[in-house]
Amino acid sequence: MTFPYLLDQLVNGLILGSMYALVAIGFSMIYGIVRLINFAHGDILTIGAFAGLAAFASADLPFPVVILIVLVAGAVVGMVIERTTFRPMRGSPQVTGFIASLAVSIILENLAIMILSAQPRTFHIPAYLNTLVHLGSVSVRVIDLTIVVLAIVLMIALVTFVRFTRIGIAMRATAENYDVARLMGININRMIMLAFAIGSALAATAGLMWGAKYGQISPLMGALPGLKAFVAAVIGGVGSISGAVLGGYILGLAEVLFVGLLPPALSGYRNAFVFGALIIVLLVLPNGLLGRNQETRA
Repeated sequence: MTFPYLLDQLVNGLILGSMYALVAIGFSMIYGIVRLINFAHGDILTIGAFAGLAAFASADLPFPVVILIVLVAGAVVGMVIERTTFRPMRGSPQVTGFIASLAVSIILENLAIMILSAQPRTFHIPAYLNTLVHLGSVSVRVIDLTIVVLAIVLMIALVTFVRFTRIGIAMRATAENYDVARLMGININRMIMLAFAIGSALAATAGLMWGAKYGQISPLMGALPGLKAFVAAVIGGVGSISGAVLGGYILGLAEVLFVGLLPPALSGYRNAFVFGALIIVLLVLPNGLLGRNQETRA
């Protein structure tokens, strides 16, 4: 075990945690405003990856333009899902929304297989994104740095938007109490749709990052990362944006270190480690690290 090796693992954990955090934020935003765990959220990651692949393949677009296209694609899909599936059943028991989200997830996955086939696709990125950058004793690709920087920029922008803009304050008011927000003149349907749009846009961007980093995508690629991002959101405290960020980075670092530092015979149990960590956190802190007890809306 050498210090450069440990540093490499920490950098890999930071990259993986950045992607988990972006998806986990969407889980927390949607739960915070409608008290719904949207298990179709991981499939938005798949949509973002294929939207990015299509943008790269159809035209020689600059990478920032591809990111913008993916953000828009994710936001549109999120708004369509909210408007067609979750809005009509608002006010129903929570289990109804839970089952509906599973149904939407299965529908999206099967549509992707029907349209795109189940075969994995190679995700090509511009050559300059594969260029190595030397940071002391650590060498990383440009795309790895881009993932971390882009994730941090998007998260800072989101926190600034939610805390300091009128729309962000309206979203927080809606999350606190529908009736009071409505009496204050806030269009709660618009705020809820906006939460779905923002969360889905971030998840789609994480899908683009995932494909760019690992070089391969498939119609079912979002299921496991989405589930792990949900674990990250629970660890941080579902409903808390800062908790989702913290949980994403904790989970990413812990997962990479588990594989990198323990004997190879145990590295295949990384998924068991992830869900074991969830159980331990819930036993000690039922509301997560930064979560708070929330009342269930009627």
